[in-house]
Amino acid sequence: MAHAKEGDLVKVHYTGSLEDGTEFDSSADKEPLEFTIGKGEVIPGFEQAVSGMSPGESKTVTVPPEQAYGQHKEEMVAVLERKDVPADIELAVGNHLEVSQENGDSFPVMVTDLSDTAVTLDANHPLAGKSLVFKITLLEVA
Repeated sequence: MAHAKEGDLVKVHYTGSLEDGTEFDSSADKEPLEFTIGKGEVIPGFEQAVSGMSPGESKTVTVPPEQAYGQHKEEMVAVLERKDVPADIELAVGNHLEVSQENGDSFPVMVTDLSDTAVTLDANHPLAGKSLVFKITLLEVA
């Protein structure tokens, strides 16, 4: 039976959760996730977990932050004065915004704190700094 290896196109079903059991993503009731091992299309720890699996095999792995979305970086958190945020932007904790830089590039941030005078924006991936638990079933290797 074929084992998944670098360069193989694979199809998997998965459920991703935090260590406390909170589910953050799943392919259940959707099309399976399809990716090529070694192309960096998924986080490194997920790719490593699938590598070596055979079709029909299932496993549960815990992926540390360094193999997922990295550690949470304080330098990616900014506190702005509320008056510096355009009035037409709806501010609420948990809202995702696009921030534009002077060079025209933009990046996503999340509002993580609000006060009468300040807005805290976090550009870290929402799963940065967290270990992720994946239940993976390899369906197909091509």
